[in-house]
Amino acid sequence: MQNGNPQQTNYTTLAAQIRAWAHELGFQAVCISDTDLSAAESGLLEWLALGLHGEMDYMAKHGTKRSRPAELLPGTMRVISLRMNYAPAGARDSSQILAEGERAFISRYALGRDYHKVLRNRLAKLAEKIRAEVAGFDGPNFDGRVFTDSAPVLEVELARKAGLGWRGKHTLLLSRDHGSRFFLGEIYVNLPLPVDEPQQEHCGTCTRCIDVCPTRAIIAPYRLDARRCISYLTIELKGCIPVELRPLIGNRIYGCDDCQLVCPWNGFAQAGVEPDFAVRHGLDDVSLLELFAWDEAEFNARLAGSAIYRIGHEQWLRNIAVALGNAPKSAAVIAAVKSRAGHPSALVREHVAWALARHAD
Repeated sequence: MQNGNPQQTNYTTLAAQIRAWAHELGFQAVCISDTDLSAAESGLLEWLALGLHGEMDYMAKHGTKRSRPAELLPGTMRVISLRMNYAPAGARDSSQILAEGERAFISRYALGRDYHKVLRNRLAKLAEKIRAEVAGFDGPNFDGRVFTDSAPVLEVELARKAGLGWRGKHTLLLSRDHGSRFFLGEIYVNLPLPVDEPQQEHCGTCTRCIDVCPTRAIIAPYRLDARRCISYLTIELKGCIPVELRPLIGNRIYGCDDCQLVCPWNGFAQAGVEPDFAVRHGLDDVSLLELFAWDEAEFNARLAGSAIYRIGHEQWLRNIAVALGNAPKSAAVIAAVKSRAGHPSALVREHVAWALARHAD
């Protein structure tokens, strides 16, 4: 305010200030886009019509709100997209864990604290800083809402459009300097901030992510059949894992990073500096037998505050039973699997029976 009068709004200056605040809050990159996602909407609707989202009903139930930000939050003019690196420093090499069938592989994004909570808190702080700044402007009052994988938002497409990276053939966002090992968050705002330009794509003729997928879930460049994706099978799917896919899951008990592991651009991925994403409870290098022995109370205590917590103990045991069915045969593995043969859950019992059959003479 000058002499009690509102300042003339300078949205270019405000955008620069938003970037500075975001970096102070732990984000590595910030870009801004408009809300026109019409080019992506037809692809989304076709993907849903083909049923490639599986049982993820939330992908379809909001109609076009996912591809039309102003329908989700009326008045939205711009989307601020932000990136925060998560690759945990010091975590044991993923390829080594995957090669040791008696160890449990957990997607590296889930080794620390639940990213939803971390990002949502930082995004809320950034939104409040914007609100306070705009209060002194001669313009509309600030209206905004923060998101992090928590609402009908096309976050990868918004981030691509804003210039945070390009969409890889595995459908994840890629950055030349950071690969794909980062989380995304968004703030929908009613402010006419200057927008950034999209990046060029740099995948070229490479198909490593498609070729390496254990279940062939990437059915074409930029198209994923979620029903075959190990991340979907171990996290989103609540019922029985299809029998024909179980041997292909290996020792992956929560998520799958294979398409990221082979991506050349992840050679440039930088370790995260956020303490909340540091490895907890040694989950980067732990045996399947140890995790299978956890009762529900131990599962709840150890994984409180983790993204893994939301799948629950029953699904956790289901996943590990499959991994034990794929593990090298040993007396210890067979004894562990048999110990759950009488589990109260029919879901667990069915996967335990499958695992025992895999080790039958």
